[in-house]
Amino acid sequence: MGEGMRRLGGKPWRKLGFFFTAEMLTKTLLIAGLLSWVDCLENQSMSPEEKTNIRNQILEMFDHAYGSYMKYAYPADELMPLSCKGRVRGEEPNRGDIDDSLGKFSLTLIDTLDTLVVLNKLDEFEDAVKKAVSDVRLDNDVVVSVFETNIRVLGGLLGGHVMADLLRHRGERMQWYRGELLQMAVELGHRLLPAFNTTSGLPYPKVNLRYGTLNPLSRTGTESDTCTACAGTMILEFAALSRLSGESVFEEHARKALDVLWDRRQRGSDLVGTVINIHNGEWVRKDSGVGAGIDSYYEYLMKAYILLGDDTFLQRFNVHYTAIMKYISQPPLLLNVHMHNPTVSVRSWMDSLLAFFPGLQVLTGDLKPAIETHEMLYQVTKQHKFLPEAFTTEFRVHWGQHLLRPEFAESTYYLYKATGDPYYLRVGQSIVEKLNAFARVPCGFAAVQDVRTGTHEDRMDSFFLAEMFKYLYLLFSDKSQLPIDIDDYIFTTEAHLLPVSLSTTQAAAQTNVTEDAAVAHDEDLFTHSCPSTETLFPNNPSFAKSIRDGYKYLTGVGRAFTPLPIREIELPLHDNVMEPVEFLKSMGISLTPLNDITRGDSGGLKHKGVFRVKLVAEVSQTAEEELVVPHVVQLISPPFLGRTALTAGPAKFGMDLTKQEHGVKGTIVKADPYTACGPIENAAEIKGRIALALRGDCMFAAKARWLQQAGASGAIFIDNREDSNSEETPLFQMIGDGDSTEDIALPLVFLFSREGAVLTAALEQHRNVDVLLLPKERQLGQDKSEKPVSMNIKLRLREEGEPEEGAARGPSLELVLENDEVLLKEGGEDGLGGEQQPVCAEGRTEPCSEGSPQSPSPKTGPATNP
Repeated sequence: MGEGMRRLGGKPWRKLGFFFTAEMLTKTLLIAGLLSWVDCLENQSMSPEEKTNIRNQILEMFDHAYGSYMKYAYPADELMPLSCKGRVRGEEPNRGDIDDSLGKFSLTLIDTLDTLVVLNKLDEFEDAVKKAVSDVRLDNDVVVSVFETNIRVLGGLLGGHVMADLLRHRGERMQWYRGELLQMAVELGHRLLPAFNTTSGLPYPKVNLRYGTLNPLSRTGTESDTCTACAGTMILEFAALSRLSGESVFEEHARKALDVLWDRRQRGSDLVGTVINIHNGEWVRKDSGVGAGIDSYYEYLMKAYILLGDDTFLQRFNVHYTAIMKYISQPPLLLNVHMHNPTVSVRSWMDSLLAFFPGLQVLTGDLKPAIETHEMLYQVTKQHKFLPEAFTTEFRVHWGQHLLRPEFAESTYYLYKATGDPYYLRVGQSIVEKLNAFARVPCGFAAVQDVRTGTHEDRMDSFFLAEMFKYLYLLFSDKSQLPIDIDDYIFTTEAHLLPVSLSTTQAAAQTNVTEDAAVAHDEDLFTHSCPSTETLFPNNPSFAKSIRDGYKYLTGVGRAFTPLPIREIELPLHDNVMEPVEFLKSMGISLTPLNDITRGDSGGLKHKGVFRVKLVAEVSQTAEEELVVPHVVQLISPPFLGRTALTAGPAKFGMDLTKQEHGVKGTIVKADPYTACGPIENAAEIKGRIALALRGDCMFAAKARWLQQAGASGAIFIDNREDSNSEETPLFQMIGDGDSTEDIALPLVFLFSREGAVLTAALEQHRNVDVLLLPKERQLGQDKSEKPVSMNIKLRLREEGEPEEGAARGPSLELVLENDEVLLKEGGEDGLGGEQQPVCAEGRTEPCSEGSPQSPSPKTGPATNP
């Protein structure tokens, strides 16, 4: 660096309208060197000592999280890490369907049982089992999610029982244990069975632990729909419960539900939808993917084969998997398509739950797409610190929330076990570091309300302890360091451990072997066997890296030096092999080579000083990036008189309020039920008024249809997440349900919970409250502001005097780089000719010549539209 500065004579370097100093150059080189160092570090092997240090760090993090739950929250279901207290259902503000995981059964304790064994915390495990046996009741008058209760509580009891029984047979501890957890699991299983009392065999989505579904006191049983994953993620827990208890009824019901889903698949595409009617088996939402709503249905088909040894499940999985790879997988992306027309993508974003899929692909032996998708996900985490709850196909944030989900860590673990590539240890290390840096709080770990702002949410879901720490600890542990042989178990979707020996030591009842017609399917090496690392990677440990490298800079983060396609050009930064294009990129200017440029002489000219080149720019107008137009709910009745205006988000369906000159006015009324996910009981009161409804339990479009059917003149949906607000959380547009929403004509807006609380408080205090729904820019009567035009500028480098073959046709700009000034030339249709005029660089020390325009700042863009 010192030699480079001596060549510059210690003077600032002006180029392309920028003013550089030695300090700025030093910083740029340091950044470039840091990126190169990080890239090198990711591919380095990890020493046993380093793995031990990280493993100990994971144990300390677990102690902090679990210890905080036991200290501040137990026997509550979950910890509120910001409030340092337990979340008890009914004592905290209702969060809608999120609270259906809570059943007043010490959820986090039960969900964590087998994690304590994996982490070799056997004293804590024995103490936790004693607490569960003595303190936990399963007959509470609470409506819970069948799906969540099955995977978290029933799975947790079964995993805890398997571990307790193993330790007891070893003779070292748990000698008092007599199967109490299994007895609790059987009781819970019977309390979930009433959900299967439907004409189709698909379960209700909710059940009352005390009264079932059809009892007048149950407060449930009116639902008509359930998600595919909700109905198809029962077989592991229910079959294990039948095998361990000898009661075949559980496995029979779980198999029946899978039979229905398989029978209702779309025969042309072999895909399934996201939401299905539990009474007639008709699809309610026909979008198909591998993320939320479907994910664990596919997972449980494969794992049911592994656990139970029934070929039927493997055959079904293979048929579905072929369809997934044909229609949904577009490496590295996993898109959602329409099940009846799978060549049509139904949305431009992906949700974080699909991060489990690379791990499932490892189990199938399909490593290449697993590596590709995992690398894409890793690049997204680099860009946003965590996986956002949803992100676009351009890797921008769609929903900014991050709930400390473990699916990415799960796939990282599977890929490391399959490849042995230390790269995945480095990925795991980054997860550990980001959790400590951005999610750790004094009373545990808090979910991130928005990855763009880093604000926290007062929740630590039980799956964080059940799954995240289990996968991270296993990632950095050798088999000899674990208290159990992990290969003897299959992970449920909640990472609970069930022994694969169940298929041989506990035979199924005759009625539980599903008969299925032969399915035509192209078989391959792994159709009837688990993948072998020796077969997949014969003497080629760099196989995974060769696939990853094609996706390394997918999101643009950490982009390294790439040679120009025309020739090598050296500028004063040649000491660290930094190309001009990359140097400009580090300053926020994106340069893209034109498709029609011809390759020049690879030798090129090399200079020790500044090199005079031309930048030929092709200017083309592009589609404007979609923006969320802020709306407001303006309170116009006395005593507010328009002085209170609440920022709201719009919807992509329903009435377009931007086209309503004076907005929509109406009196507000709370819907009953408040979630508006069924027939509106106060329809007479709602008719002609603007309805208030709580987010959750069903899609926005479903709420809108129920309210429209009741005669509402509009709807305001209020967020069910505590303390969310428009100041800290970016607005978003409400989307439909995957089907046509042309039938919805209501004006719809969305309020975060803090703004919603202002509105509901006003309604409670004044009863009659009139509001105005309209775009925010019209709140005070302003006209809609003119939107800027978005441009793409493509640049290429050529030497002075080089023939302009391949130059872009159409209007163009030429920027001529000189030592002291930039010349701007406007070209005609052929991109040639025109008049040159000097453009002053912002930040020059000498004054501009009279009459010359100021050059705009590269960060703010042009002052006027071109």
